[in-house]
Amino acid sequence: MIILDTGAVVALARGHKTLNVLAGNAVRSPGERLVVPAACLMQAEAAEDASRQVLAFSSIAVDSLDTVAAVTVGAMIRDGYGGPDVCHALYCAMPRADFAGLSILLTDREERYPPGVVTVDIDSPGMLGFS
Repeated sequence: MIILDTGAVVALARGHKTLNVLAGNAVRSPGERLVVPAACLMQAEAAEDASRQVLAFSSIAVDSLDTVAAVTVGAMIRDGYGGPDVCHALYCAMPRADFAGLSILLTDREERYPPGVVTVDIDSPGMLGFS
């Protein structure tokens, strides 16, 4: 699963070339989705009015903040892992019953996340698998 945090959502809304290619490729790949945690979408909308541009991509799926997620994210915030958006992105990157593969968290600030979380900087030269 590929997860976009707040910084990646804002960058996509601003026309980030590599993220736009990734979102376009995901549209053409059956079943491929880019996951945006609801708290990240909320923060990106509050800061940059970014939701319309991002939600226009049919490859974007918003991960809702249901009861279990809300309790888990709240505990992560209380335990000092970051704000609501960072903690919801961390929650989405955790192993899940509906996805057995490796989650990759795309971000503009890898240092926000603890060791063990697979993060990729949106500006890294090989983000799409080629230089």
